[in-house]
Amino acid sequence: MDQNQIDALRYPIGKFTPKDPYTAQDFQSDINRLESFPDRLKQVVSSFSALDFNTPYRKEGWTVLQTIHHLADSHLHAYIRVKWALTEDNPSIKAYHEKLWAQTPENNLPAEVSLNLLSAHHKKWTALLRSLDDDSLAKSFVHPASGATVSIQRMVQLYAWHGDHHLAHITELVRRNFDR
Repeated sequence: MDQNQIDALRYPIGKFTPKDPYTAQDFQSDINRLESFPDRLKQVVSSFSALDFNTPYRKEGWTVLQTIHHLADSHLHAYIRVKWALTEDNPSIKAYHEKLWAQTPENNLPAEVSLNLLSAHHKKWTALLRSLDDDSLAKSFVHPASGATVSIQRMVQLYAWHGDHHLAHITELVRRNFDR
């Protein structure tokens, strides 16, 4: 498999590229994507068997189950980072090792656990995001791994992409491998 094929499997919707300028309409669209994400994910995996959940989306990639649990972990981190940015002055947030987190024992729980968590969490998260004014959206945090200052507005773009990115991993797996 050549590098282009590997990249297509790793980034089925392309790598994240922030919009600049980023309009109020873009922001509302991204919140809508975040809000609908748990339902879109549930719909794709609703007929999955245990074997389907334990299928990697690509060679050397996570299984669908690990991906779903990762999404819950990652999106919870994003919410907490927004809360830190809103309540502290440009705080340095705590990074985490997502590959190691994907291997912790609770990630063997049924997908429904993280699917339900994502549903409840995204309701709360998008309610918070919809309440923010432009000054709040400009608030930021510092990511310790990159040293980058990240605004809440940029986070919204990134996580709307992140959900769609991993959803595409799963839908592409279904398209390639499952007889549905």
